[in-house]
Amino acid sequence: MRPRSLVFTLFGDYFRYCGDGEAPLRGLSDVLQLFEVEPATTRVVMSRLRAEGWFETRRDGRLTTYVLSPKAWQLLDEGRERIFRHVSGEWDGQWTLIATRASDRSARDEVRKQLTWLGFGQLQPAIWVAPGDRMAAARDLMETNGVSSDVFLSRSGDLDHDRSIAARGWDLDALDALYGRFVAQHDSPADGGTHDDALVARVRLTDDYRRFPFTDPDLPADLLPAGWNAPRAHEVFVRRHDELRPGATSAIERLTGMTVRGAHRAFLDGGAVGFTRER
Repeated sequence: MRPRSLVFTLFGDYFRYCGDGEAPLRGLSDVLQLFEVEPATTRVVMSRLRAEGWFETRRDGRLTTYVLSPKAWQLLDEGRERIFRHVSGEWDGQWTLIATRASDRSARDEVRKQLTWLGFGQLQPAIWVAPGDRMAAARDLMETNGVSSDVFLSRSGDLDHDRSIAARGWDLDALDALYGRFVAQHDSPADGGTHDDALVARVRLTDDYRRFPFTDPDLPADLLPAGWNAPRAHEVFVRRHDELRPGATSAIERLTGMTVRGAHRAFLDGGAVGFTRER
């Protein structure tokens, strides 16, 4: 895991619930050393993230504390929503289609990344598709990035054709294999390791799982192949996330001197991953 990714995972799962969404640099460095990140690297990474507007700093003598900026709070809230509400509901048979027109290459590249995050797949170089009504988000994205496009809803009226669209828009075999590897790697019983071990295992679990929204469009069950591994991966994630929580939280509090208040817990609700705040 890259240090930058680790920082956002740690703030998303723990430090957002400490103080005003904060972590002392010294304690954060101690946590990251569990992942073989040297203190000097932590200082450089946090300095860069501050320069990018993700954090603000507060000083008390020689002690520096990093505090989430409004920009970072928004990112973590949006990311948590995607990660912990990862399975879509019922499908009405509609597709949102986007037909893009010529635009600046850098704008197209940025839009491509954001469309993937929103659950769109690429049927052809200028044609994007996503299940359900996502017109508002699509139009907002295109207008924000200055990309000319036509956005509309459509139905094929044929489930077999819909499945063909899904198979062409996304590499479902590769995604299913990723879910299978996640299960194989993380489906283990709770062990008797230390609190530090629990923290490392839980951060790796969350960091691996949070990558799925970048590749999984949350297709309706009708469009998925038989034996789809995602439900099993969701179950494994929720169980291990809960099993490792007490030890991981204790490690964070010991290493940073902070109190984790109301950290969220993953849960399964009708096959969908959700989250609730621990009281």
